[in-house]
Amino acid sequence: MSGHAGDLRGDETDSDAVDRAVAAFRDGLPVLIHDFDDREGETDIVYPAGAVTADAVARLRNDAGGLVCAALSHEAADAMDLPFLDDTIDHPSAGSHELGYDDRSSFSLPVNHRDTFTGIPDDDRALTITELASAAEAAVAGDYDAQDFAADFRSPGHVNVLRAAPGLLADRQGHTELGLALAAEAGLPPAVVVCEMLDDETGRALSKAAARDYATRHEFVFVDGDQLVERLG
Repeated sequence: MSGHAGDLRGDETDSDAVDRAVAAFRDGLPVLIHDFDDREGETDIVYPAGAVTADAVARLRNDAGGLVCAALSHEAADAMDLPFLDDTIDHPSAGSHELGYDDRSSFSLPVNHRDTFTGIPDDDRALTITELASAAEAAVAGDYDAQDFAADFRSPGHVNVLRAAPGLLADRQGHTELGLALAAEAGLPPAVVVCEMLDDETGRALSKAAARDYATRHEFVFVDGDQLVERLG
């Protein structure tokens, strides 16, 4: 799969880079988003959730290697009554979070679509993800609620749902919000898939330079978080 060249081209501006990222999203292509060196310092492969196929899930687990998560807008999650996971866990481990990169985790429920079997194969996860995109779109239109969600999905499952901050980039600037801001600019449903890129040799986050090289080799767009915040925040 190929799309738009990954490196900044010649005299390309930050706005040009964001334009190419938006265009890629509209075409159903992944975009590589680096958040900030002083935050997680990670690059995620990010897809519009409605465009995710079994091949896309395979790319995420093979080429990225982190946790495959589906991020939904605050409005969609509220309409479906999806909680923050740490608010639902009745165990001391859920309290006193001290994250080095943010105030709280965005995790909500891990789910499988009810038409999946185990929920973990690539086609099962792709189905769960695309159905989450459809659910999010219907939810923000007022046509889908918690009971509809329960009829379509079961928890626990193998796709981790993330809840975005209410004001997106004005409130939080994680990959959840960066990806959803990109989807909103592209006119897509408020659902994206994010997965951290890891280095096979070190086991740590893939360096920014290596992530850029991956984007160039596969002709994907690479964009920095500050470019997205400047344009979309």
